[in-house]
Amino acid sequence: MDENFTLNAHNKEEFPPAHTAEHLLNRTMMQMFGCERSSNAHIERKKSKITYILDHKPGRREEKEIEKRMNELIEEDLPVTFEYVDRDHIPEGISLDKLPDDASETLRLVRIGDYDVCPCIGKHVRSTSQIGRFEILGTNWDEEKHAFRIRYKVIQ
Repeated sequence: MDENFTLNAHNKEEFPPAHTAEHLLNRTMMQMFGCERSSNAHIERKKSKITYILDHKPGRREEKEIEKRMNELIEEDLPVTFEYVDRDHIPEGISLDKLPDDASETLRLVRIGDYDVCPCIGKHVRSTSQIGRFEILGTNWDEEKHAFRIRYKVIQ
């Protein structure tokens, strides 16, 4: 299918390296903490913010491990590829919960090597080595909501 074909209207222009890092971070957090993908992300060129609901406040060692794993994945130079599927042929394990109600019947899945796959219409780099270095700028913990916010940037 033509990459310029528009499936759904898109209301923002992502910075591809930071947006691709968001995909890696989502999967990393899911693996490390058993949480779901973030539903609250603000991805920008200079600084990005993303929030996860966790069962505990990560310690400093866990924060360093997140950063370490992210940079290892980036260095692996994983390919970023796209696949178009209709809603009746979604691979097992892929959630459509965060799609808007008016999303098209044909969806674009973004794959990062064998590490992550999810529906997404945003812009991405071609391989993870194009992301640059991932750096956590800071974190916040909301005890009441069990919300862990990560502020990060990618340095190219």
